[in-house]
Amino acid sequence: MFPTTLEEVEAALSDHDYVADRSLVISIHLALQLGRPLFLEGEAGVGKTEVAKVLSAMLDEPLIRLQCYEGLDAGHALYEWDYARQMMAIRLLEARGEGADASVGDIMSRDYLVARPLLEAIELGATGRRPVLLIDELDRADEEFEAYLLELLSDFQVTIPEVGTIKAVQPPVVILTSNRTREIHDALKRRCIYHWIDYPDFDREIDIVMRKVPGIDEGLASQLAMAMGKFRSLDLFKPPGVAETLDWASALQVLGADVLDPGSADDTLGVVLKYQEDIERVRSGGVERLLSSA
Repeated sequence: MFPTTLEEVEAALSDHDYVADRSLVISIHLALQLGRPLFLEGEAGVGKTEVAKVLSAMLDEPLIRLQCYEGLDAGHALYEWDYARQMMAIRLLEARGEGADASVGDIMSRDYLVARPLLEAIELGATGRRPVLLIDELDRADEEFEAYLLELLSDFQVTIPEVGTIKAVQPPVVILTSNRTREIHDALKRRCIYHWIDYPDFDREIDIVMRKVPGIDEGLASQLAMAMGKFRSLDLFKPPGVAETLDWASALQVLGADVLDPGSADDTLGVVLKYQEDIERVRSGGVERLLSSA
């Protein structure tokens, strides 16, 4: 079901256990109704990628994910020729004695294209569907690729010289995420609905843990939310996100811990903190003191 009102978006997110504040619900609603990409920025682990997964589930449309990285180019993101199949086709034509009559179209057709995420989304859009296209961690890609996206997100069409132009009838639901390791160009942001996802407040983090970790005690969820708030107030190299809160809750469940005491916290710091310097900083300050102050 495609939600058409703000209330329907909010209810659908809640039904899929995504706890969003009102400003995020409004941004998602506007992106869906206006057909504009939704650009999400925030620290790692705050739930940016999860928005795309939840939208895919609530819209009952496929999730197509493009994971960005340094050196990513249009060829890897859009399409590539299947050279192995083309060579096999050439050999078959020669074996049948049809090589002299063969044309470029015999081996340069859509059958020999390997669709990458961007082409997948456009081709599905050409059938009238609205897949969810997740362009994840755009800040990891080079500025040249960002410039290419600028044109693609404006028209949602691509021209392949040997095949022709493919245009989406309906624009895909596009979610772009960034951890802000570098600034994204203003020209791309202007084409998007922008939203910054911050760490959740105390009550919302408890709600997230209770929804995502079945069977957890509410008291333990409260202790975890308080401890996470304290962690994020420290001068850590990489403050933990909500993803780490959920991992911590699951780890404590595996260990059979029903309270967050200094011993269980110290034993599981590696679930929450991913840099030795951060772990040493927490331990040097005293895990027991941190928990009591939280």
